[in-house]
Amino acid sequence: MAAFRGPRVWLWRWRRNPLRRRVDAVEGWAVVATWALTVLTGVLIGLVATHSVERGLARERAEWRAVTALVVADAPGTVGSEKVWAKVRWTTADGTSHTGQARVDSGSTAGTPAEIWTDPRGRLVTKPATESEASIRAALVGALAGASAATVPYVGWRLLRGRLERRRMEEWEEAWERFDPMWGRNNR
Repeated sequence: MAAFRGPRVWLWRWRRNPLRRRVDAVEGWAVVATWALTVLTGVLIGLVATHSVERGLARERAEWRAVTALVVADAPGTVGSEKVWAKVRWTTADGTSHTGQARVDSGSTAGTPAEIWTDPRGRLVTKPATESEASIRAALVGALAGASAATVPYVGWRLLRGRLERRRMEEWEEAWERFDPMWGRNNR
């Protein structure tokens, strides 16, 4: 059962009031601490995630290299329509030959050169994100990570608030039990 909520009075938990209980003051301080912790957690985790993603994408831009590969078998489709998957062969800096699947122009014939991207070990990778793409991606990941991390203190607060509300209702029930007999005597 939800408690009756009258008109909102700012900072009532800290004002002197004979109806204010200890649980009210605890809840007031818990609200302040929760909001501070929620904002701090969200901002810090968001910044750390953003920085980490930016650093990782910058490392990819620095390490990954464009390599010219040769299409091994004719690619399906008509020339110039779109990119399709085809088997390609490339040689790494150390002279090792590799084959793999890469996106090439549709209709490419065997022996056609195609640009692919490889990591320092010669494995196929996607084209690295540009600086602007990396900034957007890092900001989105940071915002998502920050918002997700900020929910932890908030959920903790909601659980604590439920417990404090139950305690408040128990205290009111105890007070009512004490004063109900006196109330009944005055009405007779």
